[in-house]
Amino acid sequence: MAKPSTMSFDVTGFVEQAASQFRNLNPNEPGQWPPLPKIATWLAACGAVVVVGWFLLLSAATQDLEDLRAKEPQLKNTYKDRLGQAVNLSEYRKQRLQVQEYVTQLEKQLPGKAEIDALLSDINQAGLGRGLQFELFRPGQVQIKDYYAELPIAIRVSGRYHDVGSFAADVANLSRIVTLQNLVITPVNAASGNLAMEATARTYRYLDTSEIAEQRKGAKK
Repeated sequence: MAKPSTMSFDVTGFVEQAASQFRNLNPNEPGQWPPLPKIATWLAACGAVVVVGWFLLLSAATQDLEDLRAKEPQLKNTYKDRLGQAVNLSEYRKQRLQVQEYVTQLEKQLPGKAEIDALLSDINQAGLGRGLQFELFRPGQVQIKDYYAELPIAIRVSGRYHDVGSFAADVANLSRIVTLQNLVITPVNAASGNLAMEATARTYRYLDTSEIAEQRKGAKK
């Protein structure tokens, strides 16, 4: 019966032989080194390149990744907000149309530059129609605002209590926008019961083409 073949390996001899290749190495002539020192040096160089690459490249990429992760909650909230806006877009458009219609109605209540004289006449007629006496009716200097012009009118009327109140209501119900500000009511004659009302009536008009161009020119400057 044949005996199984056995292989013996001399570990001590192998280690000694490998160690002998690392003795008396000339660092100035690595090309003449034995195979094992060359392989060990090549592996060490590869390991150094990997370590340097990790610290120089991967560490920067890791920092960028952490920064993006920190921004993730904010981006999610922004996405939710915009998603909600997108879902309600049709409703927002309806509201926008309603606002535009409302603004258009308000603009129609603002007289143009050529219509101011007619509006001043309407205010005067509102007082005369109530039997009031105008002691002062003086338009002031036009004040140009961003989107409109404002005209203050100093007025002083006298008459009975109810007539003065009706005049204020008539002015408020004019087709054009007119406001009464700085009202001061004083008695004129205690026996007759007449009152005097001083106020500043302010009316507004939209800007004409030349005034709009001047406003834009001033904004650019």
